[in-house]
Amino acid sequence: MEHGSEMYNFIKVWLSVFAALSYCYVIGKIAPRGGPRFVGVLPVVCLFLVLPLGLSSMHLGGSSAFFIAWLANFKLLLFAFGRGPLASDPSISVPRFIALACLPIKIQPDPSPETASRSQENTDPIQNGRDKRDPPPQKPRKGHKSPINYAIKILLLATILRIYDYSDHLPQKFIWFLFSIHIYICLEIILAAVAAMARATLGMELEPQFNEPYLSTSLQDFWGRRWNIMVTRILRPAVYDPVLAWASPAVGRKYAALPAVLATFAVSALMHELIFYYLGRVRPTWEITWFFLFHGVCLMAEIAAKKELKLGLRLPRPVASALTVGFVMVTAFWWFLPPLLRCRADERALEEYAAVGALVRDVGRGLGVTLRGAFNATSLAKP
Repeated sequence: MEHGSEMYNFIKVWLSVFAALSYCYVIGKIAPRGGPRFVGVLPVVCLFLVLPLGLSSMHLGGSSAFFIAWLANFKLLLFAFGRGPLASDPSISVPRFIALACLPIKIQPDPSPETASRSQENTDPIQNGRDKRDPPPQKPRKGHKSPINYAIKILLLATILRIYDYSDHLPQKFIWFLFSIHIYICLEIILAAVAAMARATLGMELEPQFNEPYLSTSLQDFWGRRWNIMVTRILRPAVYDPVLAWASPAVGRKYAALPAVLATFAVSALMHELIFYYLGRVRPTWEITWFFLFHGVCLMAEIAAKKELKLGLRLPRPVASALTVGFVMVTAFWWFLPPLLRCRADERALEEYAAVGALVRDVGRGLGVTLRGAFNATSLAKP
C-alpha cells in the first residue's frame, strides 16, 4: 500500500461524505419525513456502502468504514423517518449536522436560564466552608476518562507492541490475548482523538465509546453498558425498539425483549461482517455472525433467567467480572479473532505504525536541520 495514495483517497472519501451529508441536510428541509425523505437519502446510504472500498489501511479504512457505512447510514435511515439524533433539533447547522451524522457525537446542552438563575439565588460568597467564588474541583463526567487513564493505556499499548517482537517464542493464545487488548486500546485512542477535534472545532462532546468493559459483571452489563456504547445507542432505536413494539402483542411485554435482543445481535453481526470485508476484501466465513448470534442467545437466556428465577444471591464482583470477560474472550478466540487475523490485521497494523514512526522521524530531522540552519544564520549575522 502506498501511504501517499491512501491519504489522498482518505481525503477524497471524506470530501464526498461531507458533500453527501450536506445534500441530506437540504433533503431534510424540503422533504417530509417518511417515504419522500427516505427516497431522498437512499442514494447516499448506497454511496456510503461503496466509499470505504476506496481505502485499504487498517486504521484509516477501518475507522472510516465504521463511521460511514455503519454509524452514518443508521443515523440517516432514522433521520428519514423523523427519528434519531439528526432529527432531534430542526435548527441544527450544517457543520453540526455533518459531524453528528458521521461521528459518535452528542451536543452538550447549554444550561437553561432557570438553572442559571437558581445558581445565582444565594449571593453569600461563603457556603459550606468553601468560598463560592472559587470554582469547585472538576471531576470527569461519567463514562469519560482522565488523561492519566489514557496515558496508562498508551503505555500499555507501547508495551504490547514491544512484546510482539518476541511473538515467535510465545504461545499463540497469549498473542491473541494481547491483540484483543491492542484492538480495545486502539479504538479508545482513535475515538479520544476524534473527541478532542470535535470539542476544539465545534464545541461538541464525543459519546464515550467504552466504559471499562473489563469490569463487566454480566453479558447484559458488557454489551448494554460498557462495550461499544454508541453502537448500542444507535441500534436501540433502529432495531431493538421496533422489534420490541412488534413482539409485545405477540409474546407479551415481559418476554418481548428476547426477540428484540436477538434481532439486534443479528443486525450487529451483519454489520461486523461488512466491516471485516472492508478490512480484508475476502469472502466472509460467517464466523463473526456465529459469534454475535451465540452471544445474543446467551444474553436472552441471562435475561430470561433473571426474570424467572429472581435470584437475590449475587457473585462477588471480581468473580463475576472474571467469568464474564473470560467467556467473551474464549468465544472471541473461537469466532471473532480468526477472520481478523486471516486478513493479516495484526501485521498490517504494525506496518502502519512503522510507517507513521518513519514519517515522524523524517519530519523531526527536517525540523532539526531547519532550526540548525536558522540558528547558524543568526549567529553569522551577529557582529
